[in-house]
Amino acid sequence: MTDELTPETPGEDEQPIKQRKNGLYPGVSDELAKNMQSGWADTELRDLEPVEQAPYAAERRAALSRRFPGERLVIPAGNLKTRSNDTEYNFRAATEFVHLTGDQTEDSVLVLEPRADGEGHDATLYRLPRSDRGNGEFWLDGMGELWVGRRHSLTEAAALLGLPCADVRELPDALRAASGPVRVVRGHDAGIEEALAGQVTAERDEELREYLSEARLVKDAFEIGELQKAVDSTVRGFEDVVKVLDKAEATSERYIEGTFFLRARVEGNDVGYGSICAAGPHATTLHWVRNNGQVRSGDLLLLDAGVETTSLYTADVTRTLPINGTYSDLQRKIYDAVYEAQEAGIAAVKPGAAFRDFHDAAQRVLAEKLVEWGLVEGPADRVLELGLQRRWTLHGTGHMLGLDVHDCAAARTETYVDGALEPGMVLTVEPGLYFQADDLTVPEEYRGIGVRIEDDILVTEDGNRNLSAALPRRADEVEAWMAELTGQRG
Repeated sequence: MTDELTPETPGEDEQPIKQRKNGLYPGVSDELAKNMQSGWADTELRDLEPVEQAPYAAERRAALSRRFPGERLVIPAGNLKTRSNDTEYNFRAATEFVHLTGDQTEDSVLVLEPRADGEGHDATLYRLPRSDRGNGEFWLDGMGELWVGRRHSLTEAAALLGLPCADVRELPDALRAASGPVRVVRGHDAGIEEALAGQVTAERDEELREYLSEARLVKDAFEIGELQKAVDSTVRGFEDVVKVLDKAEATSERYIEGTFFLRARVEGNDVGYGSICAAGPHATTLHWVRNNGQVRSGDLLLLDAGVETTSLYTADVTRTLPINGTYSDLQRKIYDAVYEAQEAGIAAVKPGAAFRDFHDAAQRVLAEKLVEWGLVEGPADRVLELGLQRRWTLHGTGHMLGLDVHDCAAARTETYVDGALEPGMVLTVEPGLYFQADDLTVPEEYRGIGVRIEDDILVTEDGNRNLSAALPRRADEVEAWMAELTGQRG
């Protein structure tokens, strides 16, 4: 990566130019500055059509307006975060902001201003305009377009997103001067929060965050389509991994991680979360993302990964695969138990069912298996009442899915985990059994085996649809699928 442009004169002026403000750029001659001001083509984009998400985002803003009449609502995208020294992490806009705008631009802020007549709000997206070529910002500032690429003009952004746009640099002063009730989504833009100091309260802001989280519980047609795209790319990513398991054996779990990441970057924006590429006993660690272990024939690979689309919707799928293509008898016994539990969980996903029903159905199957295998004293009702199965099942059986892998996380308990399922909700069903390598309460042959099967399920009007059904789940189907992909089928 190239270094920042620095002045020719030595000494204190050798600090990165991007740190300088107010047009003061030592070491740049007047002749060069004048030369850089002219001779550039007009690149303004015209006749732009709104992006596909624009009308859906407008409906979401309208619902938000109805919920908080007469109040100013401030939803920031967030800022770049430093990774090390003068390098930043890739920017990922705040979920609430993306959901309400379809935009992903750092430092932007959506403001819903209540109308004077009390009838609704006027929405404005505040964002940075094009870099100024007159004062040299575009080539001398480290965040100028020469360094980081062209950004849309305010006019272009307004056409694409279907809402008025203004210069975000004017927003802090405007917020300080404003009056009336205001709420802000906290945790994304310290400068905006500072501008609102004394005008907002934590309790009122939390009500806004809760509402925006609950507004994502039921997905619209655009969101369902994006989630299906994410799942379809994820299926192809799993196929990619199976085809290179021999190379992973020669290297490490990182080969698996890198292989899936390539699919995510080619067909989407990124991975939706850190890929879990857990081979052998690492499969018993729920969030194994170090991915630096060995991949051995005869072990299982627990691959939990999801592609994030360019619109930032993510899949979340898990398969537990035999690295050599064939489950051992014990591996198959454990795998089949998890598969049976997942089948019971998926069957419980339907409109009107309690959110907890699919978890309870899956846990009952696993408890019965643990009793049957003699690992815990039954009956299953006793095991479930005391929660004894959790030594080996460890986690909940699923969660909402959307712009976040654990979507709607700020929703109130009564509307989410204690709520009922509705058509349009998308959730994961992902039971598992995990026998730790040092667990002396189970026979030695069980130790170090971890199995999870996870699919992304859409609640429909009459039941559910498995968005990730293209990936085999049953043990014999998994073996046949792997054999076909690796050319081992006779």
